Amino acid sequence: MNSFESRAGGRPVNRLAGALSPYLLQHAHNPVDWYPWCEEAFARARVEDKPIFLSIGYATCHWCHVMERESFEDPAVAAFLNAHFVSIKVDREERPDLDRLYMAFVQATTGEGGWPLTVFLTPEGEPFFGGTYFPPEPRHGRPSFRMLLERVAELWRERRSELRRAAAELRKQLAASLELESAVTGLPGPALLRRAAEQIMAHYDPVHGGFGGAPKFPQPALGLFLLAVASRLELPGAVEQVLTTCDRMAAGGIHDHLGGGFARYSVDERWLVPHFEKMLYDQAQLVHLYLEAFLVGGAARHAAVARGILEYVLRDLRLPEGGFASGEDADSEGQEGRFYCWTVSELREVLTPEELAVAQRYFGVTEAGNFVDHSHPRPLRGLNVLSVAGPEVLEDPGAGVLLASAIRKMQEARARRVRPLRDDKVLASWNGLMLGALARAGAVLGEPRYVEAARSNLAFLRGHMWEGAGGGGDGGGRGRGRLIHEWR
Repeated sequence: MNSFESRAGGRPVNRLAGALSPYLLQHAHNPVDWYPWCEEAFARARVEDKPIFLSIGYATCHWCHVMERESFEDPAVAAFLNAHFVSIKVDREERPDLDRLYMAFVQATTGEGGWPLTVFLTPEGEPFFGGTYFPPEPRHGRPSFRMLLERVAELWRERRSELRRAAAELRKQLAASLELESAVTGLPGPALLRRAAEQIMAHYDPVHGGFGGAPKFPQPALGLFLLAVASRLELPGAVEQVLTTCDRMAAGGIHDHLGGGFARYSVDERWLVPHFEKMLYDQAQLVHLYLEAFLVGGAARHAAVARGILEYVLRDLRLPEGGFASGEDADSEGQEGRFYCWTVSELREVLTPEELAVAQRYFGVTEAGNFVDHSHPRPLRGLNVLSVAGPEVLEDPGAGVLLASAIRKMQEARARRVRPLRDDKVLASWNGLMLGALARAGAVLGEPRYVEAARSNLAFLRGHMWEGAGGGGDGGGRGRGRLIHEWR
């Protein structure tokens, strides 16, 4: 028996309808008979001797939305899941412990990770197979999701004991790896720090900046580490690698040139086409990186990028109570990047011919566009991700004034668009990162407004997310309370 009921409009409602998680609520109308993570789901799996299908994601995850649209909203796929599996949906930001555990399994067994995280478990919760996104049809060497479900159901039916033994052995190996402690004691010395820095620098992309290839993540912790050890370890080229990376990222499409802030990563090695979602923890770490770049190199442009990030956070992620939302979706109006991208015809509607000419050259806007959402069955055409493609246009007399006017008009026009979903869940750890970034930016940039925002956030954390003796808004019971994970 499942939990489906009919609500307004005749849409089915499953067990996730009573959840607090924005991500789980997004799936509350799927025809899949979802359970949240609970003992009831495991008890049913044990009674019916069915494997568990575990799907982990988060509210602003683009590929989670894609898999939902392609598979979890498909009545035939849902019917197969409901007949052969007990299905559990988990928000990784609500249960980071579960995400860490099952992500470690998938990474160890497949060499890859990401979300949506797809894992098959025994009724005892032991994983025996996993992966990430699976398409509705076989693609790029991946089976279709339906094919995968049929194969797992067949194996469970015909080779159940083997799967259970394999799962038990995998659990032992995984537990051992998770509990393995480093043999190194004390703080790392110069030799180990140098070795780590040299390994990072060996992966530097001398053409586009950054460390590693596509998909390319900002990885601010690597840049901050190199800047911290470059002088004391006399690492030639380390500072230049980081500062160049900062410049390339800031010029790329991963950087929001109209609203500030950065997307999570670029799908290419050039920082051009981003995965458009914006996450609070990325913004906080990148503020630190650009502040440090400013302090080391002295370039005002790096300080300006840090300011832009903070302006985005304070304008679009700050909640009335003083906390910060977790992030914003990549999608709006059912299309990835729709909020951020531009067609030439859209620019013609808001800019004068002179402004359009400068904006097209500076941002690299063409009729053909540079982005297509291949995950959508009916992608929009002619979309352009904005990047600094032609900075030389500013050498023309009067171009700077025209570009500033164009940007102002584009900002006003974009503000009238349908915004991506904002995940208003407040996570203590991510808010702590942003609190530190604001406080440091206030000191480095001499901006009292950032310091005041940090104070406001601290008051929020003490008043709403600290539990323990005297843990009210005054922060009583210091050292004896406990910071809770999230607030909604």
